Amino acid sequence: MANEITVEGKYLVYKNKPLVRENNFICYGDMRDKYVLFLMLLGSKTIDTADPNIKVEIPENIVGQILSTDTSKPTSERMVEQFTKKELYEALDFGIIRLERHNKK
Repeated sequence: MANEITVEGKYLVYKNKPLVRENNFICYGDMRDKYVLFLMLLGSKTIDTADPNIKVEIPENIVGQILSTDTSKPTSERMVEQFTKKELYEALDFGIIRLERHNKK
């Protein structure tokens, strides 16, 4: 239990793993696992809603990476897979599938 790392605070949890967004970056996964998913949001588009006074900004053009959590590796060697997707949902869905496959190995 001495090596257990805990993070204080409340975080969004999706499929029993933390999902954290900071500006245009999203990190999904448990740092105790072998790999985590990292998404970079490169752009966004604005869409209209039913209320003409409200506009919603939707992320698009996403770069995803599966990164090793092994801190003994240099940063340049931690990326094991990279992909691009047009929409956030597509990137998150695809990335979670790839993340689960890598963590099962």
